[in-house]
Amino acid sequence: MAHRILILTGDAGDAKILEEALLHSRDGPFLTECLSRLDAGLSRLQEGGIDLILVDLSLADSKGIDTFKDIFAAVPKIPIMTLSAQEEEPVAIEAVQLGSQGYLSKGYFVSSLVPQSLQNIILRKNVEKQLYKEQARAEIVLKSIGDAIICTNVNGEIDYMNVAAETLTGWSKTDAYGERIEKIFKTINGINRQADLNTVELVLKRNEIIDLPANTLLIRKDGSEVHIEDSASPIHDYDGKLSGAVIVFHDVSVAQAVTVRMTHMAQHDALTNLPNRSLLNDRIAQAINLAKRNDTQLALLFLDLNNFKHTNDSLGHACGDALLKTVAVRLTECVRESDTVSRYGGDEFVILLAGGIYAEDAALIAEKIRVALLRPFQHEQKDVYARASIGISLYPGDGQDAETLIKNADTAMYCAKTGGKNNYEFFRSDMNNQSINKLLTPNGI
Repeated sequence: MAHRILILTGDAGDAKILEEALLHSRDGPFLTECLSRLDAGLSRLQEGGIDLILVDLSLADSKGIDTFKDIFAAVPKIPIMTLSAQEEEPVAIEAVQLGSQGYLSKGYFVSSLVPQSLQNIILRKNVEKQLYKEQARAEIVLKSIGDAIICTNVNGEIDYMNVAAETLTGWSKTDAYGERIEKIFKTINGINRQADLNTVELVLKRNEIIDLPANTLLIRKDGSEVHIEDSASPIHDYDGKLSGAVIVFHDVSVAQAVTVRMTHMAQHDALTNLPNRSLLNDRIAQAINLAKRNDTQLALLFLDLNNFKHTNDSLGHACGDALLKTVAVRLTECVRESDTVSRYGGDEFVILLAGGIYAEDAALIAEKIRVALLRPFQHEQKDVYARASIGISLYPGDGQDAETLIKNADTAMYCAKTGGKNNYEFFRSDMNNQSINKLLTPNGI
């Protein structure tokens, strides 16, 4: 099925480049529609059928971040990417913070990674939709299944259980009859593993409705555990006196599993299952805070595969994807459990080293990675090689935040690549000047 892309830009040249890039992409098929005004775009979006929006934030009838806000407010479920000139990058970053999927830099629309990125965003959105349907379906199923019910007398002794309660607890109503509620309905906190105060006992003591705490685990008769939600209520006799309690509960394991799965997918790369940028930035921030408190350091390795585009183009995307997954495995094998290997995007990986003698350990691990990637990868009985250039930055000397550390490691990686590839370099302050000079020199890139 073709993906339909709406391009909103007043720049006819940009529109033509994007249309051509998407028309001939192997990641498609893509169908494009181009409009030059925000009002026309909003009208088209109301008709439906658009899978992704590419929008220039400088349109004839709307400029700046308000352009993104208006589109996002109209169609919050459709992924949006902005088209940004270098001087507009701060606005594009603000749009990302407000919900944009990212931004494409003008001048780089012909890159093969552009349609690949659009394809990944659309596929991820489809997965999110499917997971949402699964979660909604799970909630409906849970509500439609008969809830488990246990009743006790005023002394907390069980005098009734329904079939659902027998199934969930593992106790038959015959064996449970007359037993104390805490023996049959045993619960612990799912986070700290401590025994919870029994909900029925609290109801009998307070004579009021009590909800079960969040993250509650029911310990079944065979020792297995199940996530539950419940509430318990007092039972009063004809005269209004407390005569017992009833607890109604149900299994929420399926909903919990879906929630965990959705959280995992939001924080991990779909291809390699490595942490994505969002999770990486969070872990770097945590590592920096810990390093500040303990007056220690940390290191970042920015890794880029050499000639990956050639491999992708000559052997196909299936080979490229397989290569990326194998590289992810080898990188993970080269570091410690306390470290983080992240797919940063395309053929770029970032590794956070959060323990050790950082300059020495970073060099050792970079060399370990270099050697690990010397071994060929097998694809259709052919040897495929993946060499890498690695840049290294150290906290606090090379930056005080995640953005600066990543940028400087990227700069060092660029110097390693231009210095012969299949190598690693530590960041130095003079590297920034070298990079700027290359940008200002004709044919410097």
